[in-house]
Amino acid sequence: MNDNARKFLFELLETASPSGFEEPAARRWRSEAEIFADEVTVDVNGNSVARMIGTGPKVVFEGHIDEIGLQISHIDDNGFLWFLGIGGWDDQVLTGQHVRVLTADGPVVGVIGRRPAHLLSADERGKASQIKDLWIDIGAVDGAEARKMVRIGDPVVIERSVAELAGGVISGRGLDNRVGAFVALEALRKLNDDRPTADVYALAATQEEIGFRGAKTASFGLDPDVVIVLDVTHATDHPNADKQGSGDVKVNGGPTVGRGSVTHPGVTELLLQAASDAGIPITIEALPRASGTDADGIAPTRAGIPCGVVSFPCRYMHSPSELVSLADLEQSAALLAAFARSVGAELDLRRV
Repeated sequence: MNDNARKFLFELLETASPSGFEEPAARRWRSEAEIFADEVTVDVNGNSVARMIGTGPKVVFEGHIDEIGLQISHIDDNGFLWFLGIGGWDDQVLTGQHVRVLTADGPVVGVIGRRPAHLLSADERGKASQIKDLWIDIGAVDGAEARKMVRIGDPVVIERSVAELAGGVISGRGLDNRVGAFVALEALRKLNDDRPTADVYALAATQEEIGFRGAKTASFGLDPDVVIVLDVTHATDHPNADKQGSGDVKVNGGPTVGRGSVTHPGVTELLLQAASDAGIPITIEALPRASGTDADGIAPTRAGIPCGVVSFPCRYMHSPSELVSLADLEQSAALLAAFARSVGAELDLRRV
């Protein structure tokens, strides 16, 4: 990955974007797109689109730009903030985390508290913590001071910077799935010097973590011929992984290509052929019932939109320390570019 792409990726990952509050990260994505895309737009739901104009079929590369987060639900008279989850959390990872409350006047730093282990009964120590029993401490002396700093409904993210580990992997908050929005745009960038016939769009969709909402409306508006959905998937190269149920999915093993459920078999085969022709290593991932990605919302839109799913192996998903490989992201962008170049002037995906 070159220095410019790395810089963009890290800046995107550092920019908070919990579902429903994606504007800062979306603005950063669009500012990068404006460097090379022919058109850059945003809709009323916050979905950002970059286009490379072509005369052939309409191809969309989609990654959602939102991340899981928290939202302030109550401020008590002692100045402590109570919260709910935005998206799916493992409550166990929250205790003791530093957080950033995203207020209209700027970020407010706090820490998630609970009673210390010393003060818990033996029974309580054996129980899992739950969001309803946790609070955020911003250091306010009372409720009046806290309410001057924070409003009900303000979103919250874990305060965690991106870290580079050995082996070309990175770890941090929100990789699910701003790395997908990053790859969609990087694929478009790779096409800039050798443009395909296809009319290619990169889409950074909103609100995936709370129900595929941005992808549904954006895909309805774009009315594409084919969509390749990008997301993280569960790596199984760690202790206690279920390879029999989830496959042999390795970080630094290349992207996965989903097969089954909402994926269109013709699109899947085109992706596999593009990977083979370009020498890109991939793992086929079985998706027997649903993909768990925006493809589940896009595929049944309008009269049906043919979808493929390309994913990046990720460890520790839905935690502040999600981990992916930079090489897997780079190879995924290369796979999408190869796919776009393989699409000719006509694309017939009727299942006959």
